Amino acid sequence: MLAELFAVMAPVLAGAGLGFTWIRLGHPYPVEFVTRLVFNIGTPALVIASLSDAEIDAGSFGRTMLATALVITLMAGVAFLLARLLRRDWRVLLAPTMYPNTGNMGLPVVLYAFGSAGFVYGITMMVTVSLFQFTLGTILASRGNPLKSLAKTPTVYAILIALALLLTDTDLPLWAANSVDLISGFTVPLMLITLGVSLASIQVKSLRSGIGFSLLRIPAAALLAWGIGHLLELPPMAQSILVLQMSMPVAVFNYLFAQKARREPEYVASLVFCSTLLSLFYLPLLLALFM
Repeated sequence: MLAELFAVMAPVLAGAGLGFTWIRLGHPYPVEFVTRLVFNIGTPALVIASLSDAEIDAGSFGRTMLATALVITLMAGVAFLLARLLRRDWRVLLAPTMYPNTGNMGLPVVLYAFGSAGFVYGITMMVTVSLFQFTLGTILASRGNPLKSLAKTPTVYAILIALALLLTDTDLPLWAANSVDLISGFTVPLMLITLGVSLASIQVKSLRSGIGFSLLRIPAAALLAWGIGHLLELPPMAQSILVLQMSMPVAVFNYLFAQKARREPEYVASLVFCSTLLSLFYLPLLLALFM
């Protein structure tokens, strides 16, 4: 199990390592340009490519989406508590606390652990997290009119298109599917390399704080997910996947939002790094409980 799990996480560490090494060697890296490219082109393509082929009925989709939304909302309250404990600005900790990496890390783990039947639930949770992240996240990261910024966020429209395709069981034309597939391919690598660029300037005290944050956030997310799944009477597999997905490391997108809003991106990068590193130890335990 450890070998398979490491195979999922190794690309994350390798991508960040490339960015880290690139900066340490003294090469320039256009962070602002790459962030714009990922937000405005890569991410919308990735959302449509990931979700357009999923198969799930409207009822199951709605219940699973509701459970995920409740966990995310309650985790916002946890963020305020963590901000007081860690003596940090709540605006810096809000997104990392609310939004786990349910996409490029969560989905492969779910697929490996639960197969295609569980993958549908994992996709639904990723859609819900993305909806919150690219609506509320865009508003919070905006430095001007938040509604205007939201209207100019391509990922929001991509999520709506993907949901329409999912719920109407409609396939993209082959030319569109191939194009979206090709464009989406650069998104995750660029996110991870950009993360590594920021990691190159992390201070030791940020690492300590990052580990402390992760040790507090992970149990809170897992307990809330288990309780809400039980309350809504989700099927056992869906409840297990909800706990697993909500316990994933801090999403890389949180760093990009912090970069965009200029809210301590180096510190947020440390949260991503530390939580990803710790997941090598706690994810096998969760998988042993649920598989």
